[in-house]
Order: sequence, then structure tokens, then C-alpha cells
Amino acid sequence: MVTKSQEEVMEMVANAPVYKYDGPVDLLDVSRPELYRDDTWQAPFEELRATAPVYRVDGSDFGSYWSVSTYKPIVEAESLPEIFSSEAGGITLADMMPESDVKMPMFIAMDRPKHTGQRRTVAPAFTPSEMVRMKDDIVRRTAEILDSLEYGREFDWVDTVSIELTTQMLAILFDFPWEDRRKLTFWSDWAGDIELVKTPELREERLKHMFDCGAYFGNLWNQKVGTEPTPDLLSMMIHSDAMSEMDQYEFLGNLILLIVGGNDTTRNTMSAIAYGLDKFPDERAKLEADPSLIGNAVQEIIRWQTPLAHMRRTATQDYELDGQLIKAGEKLALWYISANRDASVFGDNADDIQVDRPNARRHLAFGHGIHRCVGARLAELQVSVLLEEMAKRRMRVNMVGEPERVSACFVHGYRKLPVELSKY
Repeated sequence: MVTKSQEEVMEMVANAPVYKYDGPVDLLDVSRPELYRDDTWQAPFEELRATAPVYRVDGSDFGSYWSVSTYKPIVEAESLPEIFSSEAGGITLADMMPESDVKMPMFIAMDRPKHTGQRRTVAPAFTPSEMVRMKDDIVRRTAEILDSLEYGREFDWVDTVSIELTTQMLAILFDFPWEDRRKLTFWSDWAGDIELVKTPELREERLKHMFDCGAYFGNLWNQKVGTEPTPDLLSMMIHSDAMSEMDQYEFLGNLILLIVGGNDTTRNTMSAIAYGLDKFPDERAKLEADPSLIGNAVQEIIRWQTPLAHMRRTATQDYELDGQLIKAGEKLALWYISANRDASVFGDNADDIQVDRPNARRHLAFGHGIHRCVGARLAELQVSVLLEEMAKRRMRVNMVGEPERVSACFVHGYRKLPVELSKY
């Protein structure tokens, strides 16, 4: 297969058609970015869960799609990866790369058997023994950041704590140059924003940044070729049969997956600690009084936040899902953010944080089935350590203004959180 040059790819992206829907707004089209920017997504999802758990949207900026908003049909779809494919159309509602464009394969957007081999390559970085090995370092770095914070002075929790902790972790996972670690945040933000596909200019700029990312990591890769194995992700790829011969686009696709996955899930859950516990002060008091609840509270905050709102699947054959006929070739949005508020699973108070919720661990924020997040244990560990270190210092985070949220339906998170610290 002939690999297109970067110049050819950039030209195709610049000239690719952009789909923009200008018809009447479907109020149950939950892909609209303002719902997440303004934090008003709860009501339409509540209506969908009650009246149309599998609902067809015929007009959106991402084309037609099926919304799957309740727990049971999402688990059913995720349990049938041969019927509901990740590879056929990618993992987001946005067709990031139009048909005329180059593909950037990543193992989360692959079907079996190739998915199995590539996932197995990076899985050793996230085993229980690796969590034990890394924990002391995570505790040390978390403590250093918390001890650097001033009490009674306003600052941005997202930038100072959430981004810094997750970027440090990513740098360690990739053996990435420490002084350049904020590049990882920059690339993650550009890679994960599906709103960027809506204009040729932004699509082109996004691709430029992705190529910069690939070139930087290509240099790191070349430095490691021929060296002894080390416990970082690049070395694991180099020393594996499944990933050692990736072309530049598959390499870049998997880098984007690992960077966005490692950054956004943990970063936005850490931000939800500040925002969510302030929003539910009685639950915060319960957690402050009983630190043994931290393990369960981690699961509950991940459930409540749901850092990635959806994953896309594409039907490979006709299939009836919850009474609706999905036809081959049609795309579905599996709305984890809605399933995690499903009252039939989590009770009538599913919109609230309940730090001792008995079944918080049943959340779908990490997905389900063969594509369940490979780094889930690490995300849980980092969030748990943050809560534990805050408890040791009797640190309370107080919101002093409204958050600035991500205006998009894929990454569900925060741009800024103005806070002050106090003791309890």
C-alpha cells in the first residue's frame, strides 16, 4: 500500500467537504455542543431514557445517527462487537477523517483480531503489579503539588492540579521529556475536540498539530529502537510483534488514543472532585468524616462526571436493538453519560453524587466489553491518591465562580475551575 505524504493529506483535508446541518433543530439531538457548554444536557437525556432509549436523529452536524441512552441496550451493543463495529466508522460521532482522507487506526477503533494483539501490547503498563510499582511516585508528585497550593487565594484547579498531575503521569508512561510535557496536554485538547471537524480550516490545523505530535514521538521512537526494553509504552510497542511495524498513521492513531485516554479521563475526574463535591456539600462532609469511603467515592465521581460522553459504533448488519431496527451502515452513539444516570440501575438520585452509593462501580464511564478502557486501574489510582492526600491535609476545595466547560459532546469536562482552598 502506498502511504500518502503529509502534504497530500493536508491538501485533501483542506478540500474535503464539511457537513453542516441547517434544518430545524431536534431538541433530542444530544450532540449539540451548547448542551455541554451550558451543562443543560440532563433534561433531554432524561426524556430520551423515559420515552425513546434508542432514538433516531435525522438532522445533526454529524449527520444521521441513533442515540442509545439507557444502560441495558448500551451493554447489549458493547457485547456484540462484530455487529456494532468500532473499526467501520471510528469511535466518535464526528467523521474525523472524511472518506477521501487518510485513516489513523488506533486499537480502540479496531475490531478483532487486530484489536486483541495491539491492546495486549500496552496492557502490561496497567497491570496490578505496575500500579504497585508506580504508586509511591504518584503519591510523591501529588503531595508536592498539593503542598505548593496557597490557601485563601483564588486559582484555576484545572490548570494547577488536574492538568499538571495527568500530564506528569503521561510523561512518565511515555518516557517523554519532562520539560516538554505540556505539549501532551496541547495535543490532547486538539485531538479530542470533535467540534473541529466542522470547518476545513480547523480540520487542517488539527491535522497539522497531530503531525507535529507524530514527528516528536517518531524521534523518541528512533532513540529507543535497538535498546533494551523499558517499562514505558513506546518501548512496549517497539518490542511487540503486534505494534512494532506500524506505519506512521497507525502509530499516530495509537498515540492519540493513549494521550487522549490518559489525559481526559483522569483530568476531568480530578476536576469533578473540586466541582462535584462543592456542589454536594453533605456528601463532601460524609467523605471528610470517613476517609474509608474514598475508594467508593472514586467510582461515584467517575460515574457522575463520565469524562467521555459517548462512543460511536457502526452497524455491520441489520439488528433490532431495544425494539428499533438498526440497519447495516448506520451509526450509533452509545451515551455513557446518560446510562450513568439511568434510574433503573442507579436509583432515583442518579443525578446526585452519593459517595457511599452501593453500586457505583457498575458505571459505564470506562466502557464495557472488549473496548473497556485499558488504563482504568491507573485512572482510579491517580484519583484515589488525590483524594487520600487531600484528606491527609484536611483540604477542602471551594468553588468561587462558575466553571468554563468543554463545548462538545465527546470529551465531557472543564476548561477552568476558579477555586479557593480551606481546611476542615
